[in-house]
This record gives sequence, C-alpha cells and structure tokens, in this order.
Amino acid sequence: MSTPLGAGACPHERDVNRLLGAERALDGDAGPGEHPPSTEVPGDGEVPGDGTPTGRTPNGPPTGVGRGDNQQVGSATSHPHGSRVAARDHCLSPVRAVDRPTGAARYGRMFRDLAPLGTDPQLLIRAGGDGGICAAAAALDQLNTGGDDATEAAGWPFFGQLIAHDITADRSPVTGGVAVESLRNARAPMLNLEMIYSDGPVGSPYLFDLGDPAKFLLGPDGGDVPRNQQGVALIGDPRNDSHIFVLSLHVALLHAHNRLVDLLRADGLPEADVFDAARTALTWHYQWTVVHDYLPRLVGAPLVRQVLAEGGRWFAPEPGQAYIPLEFADAAFRYGHGQIRHTYRLVEGGPAVPVFPDLVGFGPLPADRRVDLAQLFDVPGRPPAQRAKRLDGRLPASLIGLPEQVTGAVDAAAYRSLAVRDLLRGETTGLPSGEAVARLMDVPPLTADELEQTWPQGTPLWFYILKEAEHRGAGDRLGPVGGRIVAEVLIGLLRADPASYLHREPDWAPRLPAAGALFGLADLLTPAVSRDRPAGTA
Repeated sequence: MSTPLGAGACPHERDVNRLLGAERALDGDAGPGEHPPSTEVPGDGEVPGDGTPTGRTPNGPPTGVGRGDNQQVGSATSHPHGSRVAARDHCLSPVRAVDRPTGAARYGRMFRDLAPLGTDPQLLIRAGGDGGICAAAAALDQLNTGGDDATEAAGWPFFGQLIAHDITADRSPVTGGVAVESLRNARAPMLNLEMIYSDGPVGSPYLFDLGDPAKFLLGPDGGDVPRNQQGVALIGDPRNDSHIFVLSLHVALLHAHNRLVDLLRADGLPEADVFDAARTALTWHYQWTVVHDYLPRLVGAPLVRQVLAEGGRWFAPEPGQAYIPLEFADAAFRYGHGQIRHTYRLVEGGPAVPVFPDLVGFGPLPADRRVDLAQLFDVPGRPPAQRAKRLDGRLPASLIGLPEQVTGAVDAAAYRSLAVRDLLRGETTGLPSGEAVARLMDVPPLTADELEQTWPQGTPLWFYILKEAEHRGAGDRLGPVGGRIVAEVLIGLLRADPASYLHREPDWAPRLPAAGALFGLADLLTPAVSRDRPAGTA
C-alpha cells in the first residue's frame, strides 16, 4: 500500500500508514482469508493492527507480544505510560483540531438559482404538530406489530446522527431571526471525529486519562463517559449525551480509540506518536465505513459508485474550501428523524420503550440502562437486530412531543415537535421546494397522491424527501433527490479534506478482521460485544 504522506511528514505521520493496513485483532479473530494470529495482546476487544512493521511478519501479529493484564477502563494512575506526553502542539495529527477554521465554518447552498419556497409558518406548524400529517401516532392503529419496520437495522439513523454532530453545529434559534449569510457552523466541515476528540489531550485534557493521556477517560466501569459531580458529561459534543443510543455509539468509539492505542504500543510505535496515529487510524476507518457501509444502505450502491467515479454534479468543493449546504443540513440529512422507531428494546427480551422520555440522556448511565449494540446493528452470530422505522414522512409520538431536556425552554408548545422544528428550519433558511429540486435534477416530481398533503406553492424539501423515500425508495432508503444530496455532500466533504483517506489514498480499504464477508460498522463498534453471548445480557 502506498503511503498517503510525503517526505517531511511528522514522525507519527510516516508511521501511521502501517497501522492503516491493519490485519489482525486483539481478541485473536481473523477475517475472511486471513491467518489467525498466534498470540494476543492486551486490550478489551479486537482492533486494527499494522501492515509489516519492525518485529512483525506479513499477515501475522507482532512478535513477542503476549496477553497482559492492562484491562483498566477508567483512571490508570499506575499505567507504565502515564508519565509520557500523548500529544505535541508542534507536530499534530493530519486530522488535528488546529485545522479548524479560525472563525466558524460557513453554510452555503447547493442550488443557488432556485427561489425560496415561502410557506405560511402556521401551515407548517399544523402539519408538524400533534395530529398533523407528520405525526405517526394516528397510523399506529392501522398497523400490526412491526408493520412499519424497514429493511435496515435500527442503529443506522443514530449513526447518521453522529455524522451530523461531527460536521454541523448550528446554534441559531429554531424560529429564525438570523440572516442566512450570518449562520456559522461551530464544526469544521470534515468527517474527522471532532465530536469525540475536540482539541485533543492538549486542548481538552478533561476528556483524557490523566495517568495515560493517549487514551480517553471513561466512566468507572467503562460503560459511560466520565461526568462531573453534577452528572454533566465530560464529552466532545454534549449532543452525544442526549439519549442512550447516541451516547452508546460515542462510548464505543472511545473504546475503539483506546484499543488502537494498545495495539500501537504493542507494535512498538514511539510513545510520543501513539495518540496521533490512533486518531488517524480510527478516523480513516470511520470515513471508509461512511462511504462503503452507511451510504450504500441509505442511498443505494449504484449512486455511491457513480458519485465516487464521476464526482458531484451539484457539490464538489475544492480541497480546503468545503462548506455545509443548507439543503443538506436543514432537509436531506434530517431524514433520520423519520426512521426512529416507536419503541426500542435495550437488551434481548427486555421491555420496549420509546426514546423520549424513557431513554433521554444528560445524566449518568447506570448499568441496568445500557444498550446491547447487537439490538441496534446486525452482528454475525447474534439474532437480527431491531429494524429502523420505514421512511414515510411520519415521526413517532416521542419526537412530536420532545422533553424539555432536549429542546430547552420554548416559546410555544408546538416547538417541542421535531417535525415542526424541521419544517420551520427549512422555511427560515429559505430552502426551495422539493419539486423545484427534482425538476432541476431532471427527476419526475412526486404526485399529489404520493405527497398526501396539499401545499400551496410546493412541498417543503424536508417533507418531500421523506415522502420520496417512501414512494421511490420503498421506505428503506432515500429517493433520487434526497439520495443525491446526501451522497454528494458526504463524499464531497471527504474529497475536500486534505487529511481524509479519500483525498490521500482513495483506494485504501480496511484490512481488519471482519465477522462477515466485508468490514463494516459493526466490526468497528462492537468488537467488545461477544458474538455468542447469552441472550438478555447487556
């Protein structure tokens, strides 16, 4: 595999490429066609290894590495590496937070020549409120159990939520009052896991283990993030503490980073380079999973292949010039709200409860409220996970009446509805109608019967994309308008990021052991989940 970094790179940058060709896991599992390692290294699950560094043989583990007893997940004051510095401010990772814009990143438009739709806000509030066209509660009586299940597993919209938190943070009021050109994105427009790393051990030391600052600090038993004495999460993005599912994915990524640190040390990487190399490795695997596992499920593999081969027709920023299109942030990438189930089980055989208020976050996560990730994602050797809700333009009751912990104080009860907030957001940012975008893309617009709602001048883009998914994507994936927006933006952001795998080495692919035929998100997030664990255990 060719190195993605040229001469003159920092030492860890020259070393990290070997990690990105990983071929083994700490727990000894070998992927399809690979030789199982003959020894194991300390850790709490499988992690990527490197290619053929000093002390290794091809397709094999590091020589002289055996099972250790470093199983700590919280404080590690006696850790042998605790006196080392995990990061330096003169030679940081290619995904370092210092690359963040000195001012807030900007938003922009994909379809600059299309006029804003302009819908009466009261019509939007009626459509998105309790009893409106966007409320799924009235339809439940017409369905059998599981009658609105989609094909894909229930965890995928929550992974989409993580991606959204990684690339966007718009803190302007839901009711508008801020000029579009004044909107600022508090996130860099990069899929760089800024939501977990923040400013790294130097800039955000409270996220990392004081005794071993190359690793993330975790809660006392490793199942939660650390919290202050009032229960407030010490976390890279507070939005990732909003409910149990997104928090669980966040914690799984912290564990994945810590496992990478163990492996890099076992491979003999200099201690000063370990943190940056582990960060780059995790980021590249996350980016590759977005392109090759997440997007094909959401928009279809043919569209992904087309955008990779031909580039974006409507979104193709130059390197270093990326921005977040409003049509993406305020419409297409809010698709996941329509995939949230009415109820969820945390463990096999457990009670089914709604996300809100039952699974709201913003407080310590006790052991009896932990989610088995195999309930959210299909894990080989385990029963099929719960499925996501079909995309049909309707949201479950738990999202039509969000709790105050999520929305904060609101001026009107209608603003507790996520559907109302989505519809008003598109109006205040001046988005075009779904029909206008379809015609621009030369896609046949939805019919009035398919939309099931009369809109005077055209259909709000967010609602249009959900109904398009219902009728043009069988409720399982986005249709041609929504799919094109999402695929072009996510792939375009990666291509515009000089540190991403798609920019540096587009043919790179993980060589991590995979439980199935191909490496996927479940292999990244659930290595610590025993795939033959007895049912009903968390």
